[in-house]
Order: sequence, then C-alpha cells, then structure tokens
Amino acid sequence: MMKRYFTTLLLLGTVAVLLSMDATAQKTAIQTITTHDKITVVTDPSKGSNTYLGWGKFPATNTPIRKIRMVVKFGCPDTLRCADWDYMDQILIRRKGGQNAPDLSYEIGRMLTPYGGAFGKNWNFEWATDLTDFSLLLRDSVEVEYRHAGYEPNNDRGWKITVQFEITPGPPALPPFAIHRIYDGHYAYGDSSKPIEAALKPVSFTSNSKTRNARLLIYQTGHGMDPEGCGEFCSRYREVLFNDQLIDKRDIWQKCGDNPLYPQAGTWIIDRAYWCPGELKHADRYQLTIQPNRNNVVDINMEPYQSPKPSATEVISAYVVEYGAYRSKQDVAMEDIIVPSNKDIHSRINPAGVHPVIAFRNLGGALLKTLQISYGTKAKARQLFQWKGELKPGETAIVKLPGIIAAAPGENEFQVELSRPNGKQDGYLADNFMSSVFKAIPKHGASLVFQFKTNRQPEHNSFTLTNSNNEIVQQRKEGELKADSLYQEQWQLQPGIYTLQVKDSAGDGLEFWFNRRGGRGYARLLDHQRRMLHLFESDFGSSLFYAFEVVQDSTQHQASVEIPAVGLYPTMSAGPTTLDYFSNSAEKVTVRFISDPGNQLVEEHVYENMKEGVFQYDMSYLPAQRYYVQVWVKGKMVFNKRLRIVFRQ
Repeated sequence: MMKRYFTTLLLLGTVAVLLSMDATAQKTAIQTITTHDKITVVTDPSKGSNTYLGWGKFPATNTPIRKIRMVVKFGCPDTLRCADWDYMDQILIRRKGGQNAPDLSYEIGRMLTPYGGAFGKNWNFEWATDLTDFSLLLRDSVEVEYRHAGYEPNNDRGWKITVQFEITPGPPALPPFAIHRIYDGHYAYGDSSKPIEAALKPVSFTSNSKTRNARLLIYQTGHGMDPEGCGEFCSRYREVLFNDQLIDKRDIWQKCGDNPLYPQAGTWIIDRAYWCPGELKHADRYQLTIQPNRNNVVDINMEPYQSPKPSATEVISAYVVEYGAYRSKQDVAMEDIIVPSNKDIHSRINPAGVHPVIAFRNLGGALLKTLQISYGTKAKARQLFQWKGELKPGETAIVKLPGIIAAAPGENEFQVELSRPNGKQDGYLADNFMSSVFKAIPKHGASLVFQFKTNRQPEHNSFTLTNSNNEIVQQRKEGELKADSLYQEQWQLQPGIYTLQVKDSAGDGLEFWFNRRGGRGYARLLDHQRRMLHLFESDFGSSLFYAFEVVQDSTQHQASVEIPAVGLYPTMSAGPTTLDYFSNSAEKVTVRFISDPGNQLVEEHVYENMKEGVFQYDMSYLPAQRYYVQVWVKGKMVFNKRLRIVFRQ
C-alpha cells in the first residue's frame, strides 16, 4: 500500500559551496499531449450527462515510458460565467487505435467540480495526477472522453477545461504486462432489495507467466442523500481483500476544510464521502504480493448498511495492473516539491520562508532506508541532508526539511536532487532532480499590528506567530478568545523570518454563509501607520498561513495592499445584510446588487471618497432568490459575493 508520511531527518550540514545540481542531473524532454484545449463544458439537463471527446497521439507501443502525468485545468468560459454545482465528472479512455476501435471506457480521472458561482472571469485552477499505471493503454491514437454530469442551466454558465498528458520517456521502473478491470459502476448502497455485496462480488484473474508484481487501483466516491445523509454525507468503512487476505480497511470519508481551492460559493467546507468540491481525485494504490500463473481474487466489501429510504450510491472503478520485476533494486524518483511552490494545489502553505517539503518515491525493488538529499534555491548555497526511514517499493514519502528558503524578490527557482539510495548508485538518475518556481515571501518592517476580530463562536479559533526556529513569539490558544471582540496585537519584531497561522477546529473559518449563528470575523495585518499589509480571507475553512520577513530598513520594504478589504454578512438572509469596507486610500466606491438569474442591476449605491465604513442594507422587498453583491473601485470589480434572499414566513 502506498503511504504518505513525514520521516525523521538527520542533519549532515550545510554545503558552503554552490552546487550546480542541474549540471549533474540528466535532462529528459517531456512530451505534452492535449486532448481538450480550453473547451467550454456545460450540462445537458435533459440527460444529466454531457460528453466531450478528444483524440491524442500518444507514444508508440514499443516506446519506453517512465512516467505519465495528467493535468486538468479549470477556468471560467469566455462568454459564460463559472458553473455553480459540485458535480462528479469522469475522464475516460474511450478508444485506442482509431475510429473503428472498440469502446474501452476505462476511467482514468474523477473530477469533483467546485462551487464556482462567485469566481471572477479571470479565475483558474490546476490539478494533476499520476497515470503511469495506465501506460499500456495510453499508446498510439487514443480517444479521451470528458464526461460532465449535472442538471443546472447550460445557457449562462459552464467551465473552460483543458486536459493534458505529460509523457516522460525512459525505461519503466516496472515493466507492465496486463491490466484488468475489476469493478466499474454506480453501486446502490443501503438498499435491501439491491444489496451492494451482491454487486461487489469477488473478481478473479490469472496472472501472467512473467508477472512478479502487481498494483490495485481504486477510485471511489459516495453520492446521494438518504435520511442519514448517505452516501455523500455519511462515513462508512471499506475493506479490501486480496486472495482472502485483508490488505486495507478505511473510512470512506474526507475532511474538506483544508481544500486548497477556497473559498467557494457553496458548502465547500463540509466533509464528504471520500471527496471534496473542487478536487481531482487520486486513485488509492495498493502494492500486491503476487505469483505468476496463479488465479487471484480481489474483493471489496462495504460496511453493512440499510436505509428505510435508500438513495445512496458508491461510484467505484478498480483495476489491477500486472508488472514484471523491478528494473533496479536502488531507484528513487522525485515526485513533487510542495514547499516552496507556486502550484495552485499547494497554495495553502505557500509562499513559505522556512522548511522545504518534498515528496519522493521508492521505485526500486529494495526497502529504502537511507537517502541523500541536496536542496536549495538556484544560485544560492545548498544544504545536504541524510534521510533515514523505511520506505517500501512503490511507496511515497513526504519529507519536511530543515532550513531557511533563500529567495530574491519576485520569482525564484528551488532545486532538489536525490542520490545514494541505501548508500549505493541509483539505478536511473534522470528523475532524481526536480525544480520548482516560487515567490519570495513579503518583507515588512518591525512594527506590525495584527487585527483579529472574532465571530460569535471564538472557542474554535486560535492563532500563533513563530520564528524561523519554530519558537512561539505570540499565541492565542483555543478557548482564550471572547466572542465578537477585536484583538489588536502590537508586535515589535527582530529581523528574521516569521510564520503566522490561524486555525479553526470546527473547519468553518471566521465566516461561513451556512453557519449564520457563527457570524463573521476577520483578520488583517497592518503596519505601524495602520496601512493594510495583508488581508486574510474570512471564509477559510480550517486554517490560514502567512509567512513574512522582518527587515531592518522598514521604509524600503513596507509594501501595502492595494485591494480593499470587503466583507458581507450574512449572505443567506430574509433581507438584511451588512457590508464592511476598509482600504488604504479613499476612493469612489460603487456597490451593486445583481439578480441571478437575469444578471440585472436591481440596486446601486455610490460612496464618494470612502476609506472605511460599515453599511447595512435591507433587501427584503426583493423576490426570494440569489443575487450577487459587487463592489467596484476605479472601474475594477474588487468584490463579488453571492447573497441568498430566502423565503419569508
């Protein structure tokens, strides 16, 4: 089974000389294949599903492939707004070889669409997943289907979608021999007339004579809404058996408050049955102990469950891929640089000033116990560390490294190189090196003010300021804060790197539209002249992260935020709502209420020379529906949030 975990690191010391890692690492050209290029995707309400097909020319069958990565990009269409609902979309291999080839329908990706109702026209986001296990199928001419689900209107909303495949050539760590479809369907759950175990019967396959390894892949998400919230909002366990041996038991449940894509317009923070809105789902991967020429059995069992009014569905696709022997006993590969990084998916914990975080994989046949890691910003001094742990073949480790992340202003390049797995020569060097582009953390002066306005449920909140040695400089623990109170922390800091973290143990931030009892709070970082340096999003779910550097010359580095801080609460109301505005400069501000659907201006307020203010509106005269509240400054929309006027008794 593939695991992700932090491991203990042993410091060897900082390399005082500049190491030219990119000079020693082998460069491999990556081939990019695009099957869907910024296409507009909308629903088909008459069927609940809409199909978008695209062909790609993949490497020939005899071309060795080291790695395949699928990238999915979302944006708002050029002529429509972003769509509203969290639908389950699927990406499938439909045909391989040409127009007359048989229908394969292998699911290789599952996209849970975000609540996009409040995204601006320039919004975009990118996800990626590893598809190397499908290298037998992604060959020659391949037809890829993007299947978009849903019933929402299709005349004014949708998505702009790109699907790309990044092919890294090179010898595979494991040569694939066969792929077997184990399960593929929407399985009723909780219905006594259609028990799920009758559908999820054990599936047999006979292994190849050359098979020495195998991997089981499972895509699973729960959907539907019965009286207990199943299958979307209930936690139930799943058991996986291989040859009558239990290899995994886990809850089909996922926390959503730390979703990298935030905030969203709907109930994005609410935990769900193994998925969150705005997520490209990764397959669960299990390394299988297998013998050649043997009959093997895979069996998935769900927790026994019955509902008086069943509507739950478990959507499951599962495959077994057979492989030969490992090409090398000692073989490691970089998987990702998580910190520092500009990737959307890592935006929750970036930019950062200390502690790089990387992911690497053991692609060798031997247990990995030691590894040398060289890392640092390009053209800066490198650090050298010896990792120690136990990483089984096929598994991935996520490692937090010590040290400061050196950076020049603007964008930088961070480099990591792996070497000497188990003290020996790596069997394949080309994937030992990786670099990432990242932004430097902001620089501030020593005199700072942290404004923290609590909501009506402050027992869930805490915040901590730490220095580069992870020492606490200031802290407000959970349970210390009072409701509806403004805390203004005066900080006089020494030069150095600091990290400010805000947490909410309930996972609903300082504001969440569905939790009207909780009210709204906010967090702002100001300079000594009360100019805003950083505005924190109140609708943040579980946590906020902000790293910065305090420098001696405060006048040179005291940058301030140009976009004003705007809040609207409640956003689900019988009519009354309050808008608060804070800016570093006085400007003409226009507040507009726009109908949805209809996109008609229903009310407008203009405020001349406004810098700060709180404004109350009563929209109870309007029909009960959705509206957008927009704030415009100097011809630019700086705020766009959905207001739900609900039915009044």
